[in-house]
Amino acid sequence: MDKRNVSDEEIKEALTKYRKIAVVGLSPNPDRPSYGVSHYMKSQGYEITPVRPGNEEILGVQSVESLEKVPGPIEIVDVFRNSDVIPGIVDEAIRVGAKVLWLQEGVTHPVAEEKARKAGLKVFSNLCILKEHARLLRRR
Repeated sequence: MDKRNVSDEEIKEALTKYRKIAVVGLSPNPDRPSYGVSHYMKSQGYEITPVRPGNEEILGVQSVESLEKVPGPIEIVDVFRNSDVIPGIVDEAIRVGAKVLWLQEGVTHPVAEEKARKAGLKVFSNLCILKEHARLLRRR
């Protein structure tokens, strides 16, 4: 699903209803897009959990190795990884009961996205969560 197939209302609903984001592929490097996007979302009141092997602290939060290790329920799985690993992430997101699968710009996998939809997840593909939040919901 790309932006042309999702409404602003659907984006607003997901970003208003859900506040806990597991960020798969969050880099500790402030120059990486995943860091900047996650820093912004945290500044907007979202709870961020980095999902990255290595157990390092990123944005003041201890990273975890997998979605299964994220404490508490996961609402949004925000993915900054190559498209070829999306099927495994989708399987894990389904297992942990995530509500939304958000694939960042340049990340798509139509087969895995359809599997996520059939499992009840709302899917946003090839969209930047920061850009969509800033456009539709930014605190003025």
